[in-house]
Amino acid sequence: MAGQGASLQNYNNELVKCIEDLRDKREEINKQILKEEEEKAKIQRDLSILTDRLSTINEKLAKKIQARNEYDRTIQETEAAYMKILESSQTLLQVLKRETVSLTKKKQSSS
Repeated sequence: MAGQGASLQNYNNELVKCIEDLRDKREEINKQILKEEEEKAKIQRDLSILTDRLSTINEKLAKKIQARNEYDRTIQETEAAYMKILESSQTLLQVLKRETVSLTKKKQSSS
């Protein structure tokens, strides 16, 4: 019976050691979980900050794009009006030259 008692004591010691090993492994995993939870929280804070910055930049960008589009429209309208002025000036010049030639001919024929 003493042999069985010693054997039982060995099993008991081995069982206690296995339980301690499991607890050590659990504690190691728990430390890793805590570390990763801290990292997750930091990333979430950073993400929140970056999301806010992205939103602000998108708003500013939208306003600047709208302003650029207004500049484009104004430039196009101004260029179109300028072209009309040039065409009118060219037409006026042609009429003036024709009238000058006509007046010159009248003056020469009356002389």
